[in-house]
Amino acid sequence: MRLADRWLGVPACLVLTIVRRLADLFASATTGSPQRIVFVKLAEQGSTVLAAPAIRRAVEKVGADNVFFLAFEPNRFILDVMKLIPEKNVITIETGGMVTTVRGAIAAVGRLRRLKIDAAIDLEFFARSSAAMAYLCGATRRVGFHAFHGEASWRGDLMTHRLNFNAELHTTQTFHMMVQALDAPATDLPTFDFKPIALDDVLPRIEFDPDDTQRVAGLLCRETGLDAPPRLILLNANCSDLMPLRKWPTQRYIDLARRLTDTFADAWIGFTGAPEDAPAVNDLLRGVDLPRCVNLAGKTTLDDLLVLYSLAELLITNDSGPAHFAALTPIDVITLFGPETPRLFGAPSPRNHVLWAGIACSPCVNAFNDRLSACRDNLCMQSIGVDQVFELAETIYRRRAGS
Repeated sequence: MRLADRWLGVPACLVLTIVRRLADLFASATTGSPQRIVFVKLAEQGSTVLAAPAIRRAVEKVGADNVFFLAFEPNRFILDVMKLIPEKNVITIETGGMVTTVRGAIAAVGRLRRLKIDAAIDLEFFARSSAAMAYLCGATRRVGFHAFHGEASWRGDLMTHRLNFNAELHTTQTFHMMVQALDAPATDLPTFDFKPIALDDVLPRIEFDPDDTQRVAGLLCRETGLDAPPRLILLNANCSDLMPLRKWPTQRYIDLARRLTDTFADAWIGFTGAPEDAPAVNDLLRGVDLPRCVNLAGKTTLDDLLVLYSLAELLITNDSGPAHFAALTPIDVITLFGPETPRLFGAPSPRNHVLWAGIACSPCVNAFNDRLSACRDNLCMQSIGVDQVFELAETIYRRRAGS
C-alpha cells in the first residue's frame, strides 16, 4: 500500500493538481452549505471508531441519508456496527490485489459523482490515494491535511480547505474539527478559531441482539465445559502485520495469564485472534499447560467478537483495532502503547486504561513520517512489565466484582 501510494500517488497528485488549477480558472465560487458529505478513510478500523463523533456531527448538519463513507471492504464492518449512517451509504473498494483495487476505486469514484457529493473530508493523514479520490469524486468542498512547508508527505494541492496536522490534538478531536472546517472560509485556513470537543465518553455504545448474546454464551460454555459463561479475561496477544513494533512479548502474556488464574479462582482466560492465529495459540497453550485458558482465536466472527467483549470483564491488548472496538462495549480495556502515543490514539472512554512506558524514543511512528520507523527493537513495549499490567488488571477485576 505504501509503495503504491508513493509510486502511483505522487504522479497522480501532480497531474490532478495541474488539472485543479486549470479548472479553478473557470470555476465559480462555491456558495451555500454542503448538502451531501463523504468521509474518505480507506484503512484502519480502529481509527474509524475514533471518527464516530465526526460522523455524528456531519449527520447533524445534513442528515444521515446524506452522509457517506468511502473505505476498503474490510473496513466497513465497524461502520455497519456503529449504525451512524445507513449501510447503503458505505461505499467500499475491494482489496484483492492492485488491479482489483484500482478497478474498485474507479467504480467508487464514479458512484460518488453520480450521487452529486458536494463535500469530501479526507480522514487519512497524508495518503495520496485518498486525496486523489476526494478530488475526483466531484466535491467542490474538500477538507484535508496539507504539507505547507514539507513537514509531511507531499500530495499535491487538491484540498479547498487545507489544514495543518496538529500533533497535540487527539485523533477524535482532529476528525471532528475537519467537519467543522466545512463552515470556515477556505481563505482563512489553516488558521481556525475552533475549540476542540471534550474527550468525555464520546463513542457510541453498541446494543446486542439477545440471540447473538445467547449464541456467543453457548460458545463459551462449549469451550470451557461449564454450564454458564465464566468470568472472563481476554488477552489479544497479536497486532497488525503493518505495525509489528506494537507487539508485547508473547511470553509476557503467558506469564500474565498464569498470575491472573493463580490469583482469581473464578477467572478464565480467553486468547483471541484471527483464524490464522489459532494454530500458534494452540501450540502456546499446549506448551505451557495453563489452567482455565481457552483458545478463542478464529472461533468468532467480528460481530461475535464484539458480543464476546460484552460478556467479558477485561480485555488486555496491544494498541490495535480490538482496543477501539471494545470501547463500544461495556468491557474494561487495558491498552499497551509503544511506538504510537495514547494522547492521539487512545480510545476516549472511561473504561480504557492505558499503559505506556514513555521512553525517550517513543513515539517514533506518526503522521509526519508516514508511520514508518527506523526502530528494530521495540524497547518501548518491552519496558512495560508483567507486574504493571497485572496490578492494573487486578484493580479493575476486583472493582468489577465489587470487592
